[in-house]
Amino acid sequence: MKLTGRQKTFLSKFLDLYHQDNEPIHYTVMAEQLGVGKITAYDMLRLLEEKGLVRSEYVLPESGRERGRSTVLFRPTEKATEVMAELAGAGWDQEKWVMVKERILAALYEGKGTDYQDLLDEILLRIPQCNRPLLYAAETITAVILNLYQVKEEAEAAGLFDHLRRMGRPGELGLSALVGLTMGLSLVERANRRFTSQLLSYARKYQDSLSKLGSEGQQTLADFAQEVMRAMGL
Repeated sequence: MKLTGRQKTFLSKFLDLYHQDNEPIHYTVMAEQLGVGKITAYDMLRLLEEKGLVRSEYVLPESGRERGRSTVLFRPTEKATEVMAELAGAGWDQEKWVMVKERILAALYEGKGTDYQDLLDEILLRIPQCNRPLLYAAETITAVILNLYQVKEEAEAAGLFDHLRRMGRPGELGLSALVGLTMGLSLVERANRRFTSQLLSYARKYQDSLSKLGSEGQQTLADFAQEVMRAMGL
C-alpha cells in the first residue's frame, strides 16, 4: 500500500496512542498530539479509513448535556499494523515498541534533576540482550544521550546536542551519525572512558540494526531521540 510521508507519520502516531491505552481515539486527540487542526485530523482519519487502516465507531454519552449526541471514535485495523511493519522493515513490533518507549521516557522523567547514572548502567546492561533492531537502536540512542548529559556543559560547547536536535530532519544528519557523536564524546576530557568505550563497542550492531529498518522505522527512532531530549529538558 502506498502512503504519503504525512500519512505514515499520522498512522504511526495513531498506533502509538492506541496501544498506550488500548482505547479508541477521538480525532481531537490526534489534532493535539500532532499540532494540526481538528478538521485536518478528522479528514486524515477518514482517509485512512477508506484505505482500510482504521475503522470508526459511534458512541453515545451516558450522561450530561451532550446526552443523545454520538461521538465518533477511531480504532486501527489489523491491516494498519501489517502496513507499518512492512514500511518499517524487520524487527517492528508495535506493542513491544510502545512498551519499551514508555518505560524509557517514564524513567527519564522520574530521574529528572539527577545525573541518570543508575539508568545509564541499566541500559548498558540491557543493550546486548536486545534482539530486535528497533529496540536495540532505541536503547543505544538513549545511552548516548545519557552519556552526553553527564558532561552537559562540554557536550553543549562542542555542539553535540545541536547535532542531536537536528537529527532526522530533512537535509540534516541521519541516525548513523550517532556513532560519530559517540566518538566526539570520547574527546571530552570529563567523559567516562569506560562507558564511552562500551558504547563504541555497540556501534557495529547499531549500524546493522539501522540497515534492517525501513525509512519509517528510522523516522520513528529520530522522533524518539527528540522525545528523550525533551524528557531530559535538553
